[in-house]
Amino acid sequence: MNNKNYLVIGGSKGIGLETVRQLTQAGANVWVAARHLTDELADLGVSFQAIDVTQAFVLSNLPAVLHGVVYCPGSINLKPFNRLSEQDFMSDIQVNVLGAVRTLQQTFTALKAAKGSSVVLYSTVAVRMGMGFHASVAVAKSAVEGLAKSLAAEWVGYQIRVNAIAPSLTDTPLAAALLSSTEKREAASKRHPLGRIGTTSDIAGVSVFLLSDTASWLTGQILSVDGGMSSIKLL
Repeated sequence: MNNKNYLVIGGSKGIGLETVRQLTQAGANVWVAARHLTDELADLGVSFQAIDVTQAFVLSNLPAVLHGVVYCPGSINLKPFNRLSEQDFMSDIQVNVLGAVRTLQQTFTALKAAKGSSVVLYSTVAVRMGMGFHASVAVAKSAVEGLAKSLAAEWVGYQIRVNAIAPSLTDTPLAAALLSSTEKREAASKRHPLGRIGTTSDIAGVSVFLLSDTASWLTGQILSVDGGMSSIKLL
């Protein structure tokens, strides 16, 4: 990854920030677009642009060649279905789907110019499992999985790989309300066969792997990085 160019959308905190950190440690050149430039991100010395993915945005000052794009923004809007408004669904779609669409339409030419590039999107374990109170986010993330597979097929001739990661509960600022006490953390950990919730490093490490040449034969995949939740049932 030394001297290769990567764009991380939503790279100011959580999984995005850890992805940026791991990319810079690998010698990559990193561009970040997010709502705010945090102190942690500023310390990494990356190129930064302020955007809001829920609004129309134009990505600027990017290199002519991009070896990878990671789209990190997400949402956790857990309510009973009957309490979800149409606006709730639209908000989740704006953040998770339409922001990714805008990003990839604007970076396609630069990704194609690399003649070997990678896109990483994020889904959720709730798409595969079917989990109560997740209707809105599951609808949006299902669309992300469809986008990943469709673009993987459409862009394979341009040597652009497209994959998605489907995490379970991960210790990020977005999930703070779900992990706000020792009791909540212990209960969440017990729901995972590996006995713990995810860390930003767990997910970012897989993201960097998918961006790397080591994953050059992987495209159109949805990788479940969820502590075994979606595939193992403990007796």
